[in-house]
This record gives sequence, C-alpha cells and structure tokens, in this order.
Amino acid sequence: ALTAKALVSVGSTSEAEAFLGWVHGVLATLPGPERLHPLYTIAGTNLGPEAVIDTLPGYAGSRPVRVGNLANQQVQLDVFGPVVDLVTALSLARGKLTDDDWRMVCAMAEAVTQRWHEPDHGIWEERHRPRHHVYSKVMCWLTIDRAVKLAESYGRKPNAAWPGLRDQIASDVITKGWNDEVKSFTTAYDGTDLDAASLHVGLVGLIDPTDDRFQSTVTAIEAELRSGSTVYRYRRDDGLPGNEGGFHLCAAWMIEAYLLTGRRTEAEDLFAQIVDAAGPTGLLP
Repeated sequence: ALTAKALVSVGSTSEAEAFLGWVHGVLATLPGPERLHPLYTIAGTNLGPEAVIDTLPGYAGSRPVRVGNLANQQVQLDVFGPVVDLVTALSLARGKLTDDDWRMVCAMAEAVTQRWHEPDHGIWEERHRPRHHVYSKVMCWLTIDRAVKLAESYGRKPNAAWPGLRDQIASDVITKGWNDEVKSFTTAYDGTDLDAASLHVGLVGLIDPTDDRFQSTVTAIEAELRSGSTVYRYRRDDGLPGNEGGFHLCAAWMIEAYLLTGRRTEAEDLFAQIVDAAGPTGLLP
C-alpha cells in the first residue's frame, strides 16, 4: 500500500488499482477484514506453516533456512491504515470513490472499531508478547480519520460513531504513548524504548507537527536511532538472533519529519546521503 501510494503521488495509478483489486480478492475469502493475516502468497492464498530445513546450508552458510513465516499468525492491527490511506489518495487522483472501495473502507473501519484497543505484534513482526504499539494505534486512527474524510468528500454515509472513535483513539495515543522520561512518543505504552515508526504520530496528522511533543519525538528518535545516513527501526531485542541493520524507509520517514518540523537543511542533507548510497543502477539495498 505504501509503495502504491508513492506511485500515485507521481501520477501512476495502475499499480494502486491492481493492488486494491488483489486486496478485494483476499477479503472475499474471509468472513471479515478483522481476520486479515499479515502475509499471503501472490495468488492471495494462505502461507504454509513455518519450518526449518536443516539439510540446506543457506547462502554463504546463513542458517537457518526457513519456509513459511511465523509472523503470518501474528496480530498486526496497523494493516488497515495504509490501505484506507491508499484508497483516499487514489480516489483523489481519479476524482471518484468506487462502491467496492467504499465497502472495503467501511469494513476496515468496523474491524478497527472492534479491535483497536487490543495489543498486537506491531509493524516489525517481533517475536515477543503483544504490546500496545503506538504505530499500530496511529494506523487505527488513520483508518477512521480517512473513512470520515472520504464520506465527506464523496457524499457517502459515514458511521455516526466514527468521529467520536477517532477522537478516542487520538486521546489514547497522546495520553499513553507519550513518555515524559524520554520526552518522546515511545514504541509502545509499556516502555521507554523508541521506534522510528512512532514518527507517524505527526506524519499522518494525529498531532500537529508544530506540537512540541512531536518536535521532541523527532529529536529523541534522531539521537537514539540515527547514525549518519542510517536510521534504525529500533535498538532492542526483537526475539531473533543477530544485530539490527539500518532501514532506508525509516530514513525517508526521518526526512519527512525534518521537513514537517521546519528542519529543511537536515532533511536535504539526509536525502543527499541516501541518494549517495545508491549503487550504479540507482537502486538502494
């Protein structure tokens, strides 16, 4: 959804149309979107169970070799927000909201209504107990916010409870996601660890980017997770062996956060560093 939205922003809508068509196909196999799994095959079918193949050494001895993905059984409540946000961007680009897309938005808003208050495993699929992740709550807020705005823009009938729910989720995030000790919105409600994904509290507009708490969050995440051109997702045990590597997507979020908080010089500098990291084909690893 994030990739398709990026393409819509530069004028190419066919990828978004095709992706949403695929999502409609997956949803047609489910009793409701609240049962949406994080992962599917390209054909839209379920993955098999995760298993380790001991007889294979892996590339350059990089064991274990796995098939399947245990994350497919996780609860990830952030999955609805980017899809509904994509519908919003695509509808604006083509000047209309289709009935099928509106039905999907309503169903996803209903799924959020039912489950937003639950803990989940979060965007990074950590193999620990579920937590109340700030990013997941923000994406639940985004789902409801965009559903309300789509209804207003295209003359659709919204659920009367949506505006109140949007305010309730925002209040929950602002009250429980902010940590006075570290002066930042944290990874989750129960700790002081930081996560680049929490930048979305300001990137999607749950709080105004001029809010001191967002400015402070950008500074704290920069100090904790940025190293030169590299921005890490987090620096904590995620239940998997090995060390965490940098993530270009998080650097892109940091650039956006710099721009929204008036730090254009830092934004341009980090952008230039990322461009310089591209290989001879222009691709980033």
